[in-house]
Parts: sequence; C-alpha cells; structure tokens
Amino acid sequence: MARHLYRCPLRWSDMDAFGHVNNVVFLRYLEEARIDFMFRLAPGDGSPSFSGGSVVARHEIDYVRPLVHRHEPVVVESWVTGVRNASLTIAYEVKDHEGAEEVYVRASTVVVPFNLDTQRPRRITEEERSFLRKYLAPGADQKEAVQA
Repeated sequence: MARHLYRCPLRWSDMDAFGHVNNVVFLRYLEEARIDFMFRLAPGDGSPSFSGGSVVARHEIDYVRPLVHRHEPVVVESWVTGVRNASLTIAYEVKDHEGAEEVYVRASTVVVPFNLDTQRPRRITEEERSFLRKYLAPGADQKEAVQA
C-alpha cells in the first residue's frame, strides 16, 4: 500500500493563545492533504476524475499531542481505508516527517464525490477506484472497502 505524503506549511495564524497549532486548524491541514491527494489523478492525462467536486460527509479526529508552531512543515500521510459505490474514507497521520514515530493527529474523513452541475452526489468511477486501490490499507475489509 502506498501512502500519499503532503508537506504542510505552518502559519503564524495557526497558533492558539498557548503557542500550539489550534485544533480547528488541523482540519484545514487535512483538507489541504486530501485535495493534494485526490487531484493527483486528475492532471494525469487530462482526466476529469475528482475534478467535479466532493463533499465531506464525516470527520473523525484524535488529537494525540500538541504541535508547537515552527518554521518547518509537518507531513500529512494519507491512505484509503474504504471505497464504496459513492464514498471513500481517507485516513491521516500528521507527523514531523515521513516515517516519524510520534504522531500529532490521527484522523479519517468520509468523502462523497459530488456533481456540481446537478448538485447531487455521484458514484465513484472505475478510473477513480483503480487509483484509490493503490492507497488501500492492507487488511481492509474487501467486501466493505471495495464494492463494485
């Protein structure tokens, strides 16, 4: 299984009164990583995949330890834990660098592809499904994780 790596810059405005990155800001970090991950497929050969929009149906986030502001970016590792007909689940870990043991945040997001023209959710295409399988976690329940 591959993991997508996104180097996320920290900004001064990300800090709370205690000098830590504010908990709400981590949602923006996850959004930046998710967009970077999902749009990796779209630019390929002019593929329209994931370019029509998506909506977040659910976030789960565990704050493991505080992140103190610094000039170096953090790494957001992303992978897929489930692919259904019209949704996918992306898991994340926010770390100091690739391969780091200590984690600041563990999270997951359920994403629903969305057709902006019709204003309705849409099914995941075969091209998208093929791309997502490369990032599918080992041991994921295949019946639940990859449905045709």
